[in-house]
Amino acid sequence: MEPLTKIKTYHFLPYKYGLELLLDIGRIESLNHFILDNTLHQLSFYEILFIEQGAGTFTLDENKISITPGTVIFTSPGQVRCWEIEEEVRGYTLFFDKDFLYLFFADELFLYRFQYFHQYSFPTGMQISEASFQKCLELLYEIEKEFRQLQNDSSHLIRSVLYQLLVILNRYYAEVYHIQGDTYVHPDFYRFRSLLEKNFVSDRTVEAYTHMLNISSGFLNKICRQFSGLSAQQMIHHKLVSEIKKQLYQNKSAKEIAYEFGFSDPSNFNRFFKKLTGTTPQQYRRKV
Repeated sequence: MEPLTKIKTYHFLPYKYGLELLLDIGRIESLNHFILDNTLHQLSFYEILFIEQGAGTFTLDENKISITPGTVIFTSPGQVRCWEIEEEVRGYTLFFDKDFLYLFFADELFLYRFQYFHQYSFPTGMQISEASFQKCLELLYEIEKEFRQLQNDSSHLIRSVLYQLLVILNRYYAEVYHIQGDTYVHPDFYRFRSLLEKNFVSDRTVEAYTHMLNISSGFLNKICRQFSGLSAQQMIHHKLVSEIKKQLYQNKSAKEIAYEFGFSDPSNFNRFFKKLTGTTPQQYRRKV
């Protein structure tokens, strides 16, 4: 067997500025220890990248995103990523721990209200107009300015600007991919997305989630199609396959992955993966 590929995980440093601050901003090209090569790595926090200049690709899980000026890339905790740079990349990175927003809004579903986070059926990058990108930069400048003169109430000001930025980006994302952009859609859809992130290994049937949500399968399918374009079962399968692909990055055997994801044996795992992707796990591993 080939040696395991080590994927390093980077965690947020909340006391970088002395007082606890669960958000940070920096220039991609000059931020200390920022990875800009093809090393596989993942983050335990959220990040949004704003590309002003550069060329190449940014791989997030198995999806390749072209690096061009005006590109915005969204990454969620745990996604495997790497860069392949052809021309120097310049722009902003904005990253934050989930508690920066959760503790204030007292809503554990808050970040699931934005279509671009925890997304595995639509792309996690988008190209926006120059005017839209400039609007984003103006808000980033406000956050950057506050970091230069941090005060005890700075977290509140930064949080308010971040909230505005997240909502605007959600509108742009909905326009680009022609999907539901309103962040106040049916709460059961957000609850389903949150449960799916936590239970996708043990619960792979629609019935399991309808039981947890205390709703009918027909209603769950209705809201899933309305807000994601997929059925509930398709969303479950998309999530499961996305996580399996992460394991294939690390050269785990089919037997190991089958056991970890609750399949009865490797042959069932192989059939499941090929049915959903059109390729066997071994073929996928060779491709990546």
